[in-house]
Amino acid sequence: MCGIVGYIGENNCVPILIEGLKRLEYRGYDSAGIGIINHDECRVVKTKGKVSELENLISEIQIESNLGIGHTRWATHGEPSMVNAHPHLNTDHTLFLIHNGIIENYLSLKKGLEKEGYVFKSETDTEVLAHLIDHYLKMKHSLFQAVRYALNEVEGTYGICVIYKREPDKIIVARKGSPLVIGIGENENFVASDVNALIAHTKQVVYLEDGEIAEVYKDSFTTKTISDETIIKEIHQVDIGIDEISKGGYPHFMLKEIMDQPESIYNSLRGRLVYNEGISKLGGLQGFEERIINSNRILISACGTSWHAALVGEYMIEQYAGIPVEVEYASEFRYRHPIISKDDTVIFISQSGETADTLAALKEAKKKGALCLGVCNVVGSSIARESDAGVYIHAGPEIGVASTKAFTAQLTVLALITLLIARRRNLSLPEGQEVIKELQQITNKVEIILKQNEYIEKIADQYVNCRNFLYLGRGYNFPVALEGALKLKEISYIHAEGYPAAEMKHGPIALIDDNMPVVFIATQDSVYDKIISNIQEVKARKGRILAIVNEEDEQIENMVDHIIRVPKTHNMLTPILTVIPLQLLAYHIAVKKGLNVDQPRNLAKSVTVE
Repeated sequence: MCGIVGYIGENNCVPILIEGLKRLEYRGYDSAGIGIINHDECRVVKTKGKVSELENLISEIQIESNLGIGHTRWATHGEPSMVNAHPHLNTDHTLFLIHNGIIENYLSLKKGLEKEGYVFKSETDTEVLAHLIDHYLKMKHSLFQAVRYALNEVEGTYGICVIYKREPDKIIVARKGSPLVIGIGENENFVASDVNALIAHTKQVVYLEDGEIAEVYKDSFTTKTISDETIIKEIHQVDIGIDEISKGGYPHFMLKEIMDQPESIYNSLRGRLVYNEGISKLGGLQGFEERIINSNRILISACGTSWHAALVGEYMIEQYAGIPVEVEYASEFRYRHPIISKDDTVIFISQSGETADTLAALKEAKKKGALCLGVCNVVGSSIARESDAGVYIHAGPEIGVASTKAFTAQLTVLALITLLIARRRNLSLPEGQEVIKELQQITNKVEIILKQNEYIEKIADQYVNCRNFLYLGRGYNFPVALEGALKLKEISYIHAEGYPAAEMKHGPIALIDDNMPVVFIATQDSVYDKIISNIQEVKARKGRILAIVNEEDEQIENMVDHIIRVPKTHNMLTPILTVIPLQLLAYHIAVKKGLNVDQPRNLAKSVTVE
């Protein structure tokens, strides 16, 4: 959630920190600040609000330095305010600390420090850590050792970045459960919570693992464990280009990413289909295929939009591979002591690869001996590294908080995993080739839907002032109903609920009147006649109906107020197409309401704390 940036080198760090913080704005935040050390000058500038406000404050005082750290905060302990914003300081303002995560035992640590005379100014858990490090500095330890000793007393999660006036040639960083990466430059080094903050300056990065602490100088770095054991780290090359994290002429990242879907889906498929054999080839699963295919059960664990993708994956795998599948919210899975055996395969889906609950669920499943597979977008992310094996979705950077192209890429990869398993179990060659043929055509069909953007924008005019929505679908389109409702809630702040269409009569039908829009995903599948009956029931109660239907459908049009057509495809691939009109509908409604669709209130792109 929160964003971290640090710089040490020969250039002025201030514009580098501001630029990095702007690249991390998509993660979600409510305050921002920087701290710099320049010879005898130690300065902190922070504010409640946006990075642009911080930038304005800095321009008025014109500070510069070769050493500094910056932070965007998403409030956990203490409301958004200037005093609660990071960096946090020790008593004599010589040590600056920024922190992502939650210190769970901060109250007991705080009481002990107060007895020693420390005075706290903020409501945060982070300030406790600043004073605890100061406590060890007063015992004549180096900054590195003071940070290490302090962290050995901490319970919880952290990604921290610390600078100190009396040791101005270094930055100390450490992580446990909250991502941190070191960027390697020439006579300059960088630190960030996300590679997006670094790629304008370097493509060479080092990923810190849990329990590691690093001492970063302008021309070198050393890494140890919290228990003081030296570690040799590998330097990785990042392939993301600066153009991939720009809007590319679109007014919002979200619209760009919706429009990117033909390319992102193609990248998810590229090199992974073998038509002659009717199979998929997934290099990240090589060597584990037999264990996956012979699993007694497959569990899929995820959060938010990724959980909706997991539901579609359940339908795919059970129908075509014949293996029982359970879908779990990662936040529940990790705490309810799930029964897992070594004969189970557990798939963990996360766009960022850093979702705290999903990462914790993965570690729980590994302890119990299950095969753990990651389905992630971000190369080198924690879940990708912790998994036994996995598949990258290759959707490219997704900056908009509301996930769009990552969702359809996740569905694409789940279809590939299903094909891999099913062809080794009970799916015939012609059936496998049929799936591949449809996958090869899917990007063209996505483009057909995207060409309706202006038409969908006009439909959005009719619904912009509504206060509630129902989204209804059956079979593969039930998770699409959930996802469509979530998109509308996330960015337009309109209350929306997704239901299986047949469940409407078990409660939600009581809500329907002429002020209640109902969105039906009504493609021509095995339950098509059933969903027509549901449409008639809503129509009889004067509900306003928007239907997503197949191109050749001539039956529904006269029953509904608005209709959006999508091409027909293989049954299990239908959600890839039907979700796109719902993404565009949510986007245009939010824009017409004058809302910030890329950074909706209270939300963060990557939920890295509980």
